[in-house]
Amino acid sequence: MTQTRTPVPTPPKATARAAPRPARLEPAGSFRFTALGAVVALFAFCFVILLLAAWAGWRTLAGAAFVCGCGAVTYYTRTSGLRALVVCPPLLFLAGSVCAELITAPSGFLAAERILVTLGTLAPWLFTGTALTIVVAIGRGYRPFRPGRP
Repeated sequence: MTQTRTPVPTPPKATARAAPRPARLEPAGSFRFTALGAVVALFAFCFVILLLAAWAGWRTLAGAAFVCGCGAVTYYTRTSGLRALVVCPPLLFLAGSVCAELITAPSGFLAAERILVTLGTLAPWLFTGTALTIVVAIGRGYRPFRPGRP
């Protein structure tokens, strides 16, 4: 007795390929910062909020605005510019603080004291903004360079 197999029907092939899905955290608009543009925008934002905080005495509001600014600038930066932006928030916060305090303080010693007080009181906000920058950058596709791998 011989056994025969019946051919299994193959499903029809799809003629149209599905479009590739974009990365998870891509901005909807066409506006994106370059690496240098993102650094300049974050410095300008830090300078303005710290200048307003020095004049008004609202340091906590400046810290919260810094965290929001870090997230927004990282979100709107091109993926190729994220490497430069990830390391910048603490440096830009320090530079903005120095510039704002030099403008508002009546003497050099008082400016130095205010810079240290600002950095000390806003340190949790500074760490939170830096961590948010790293998390958003990784969500947008930034991968740190690993030696030995392409």
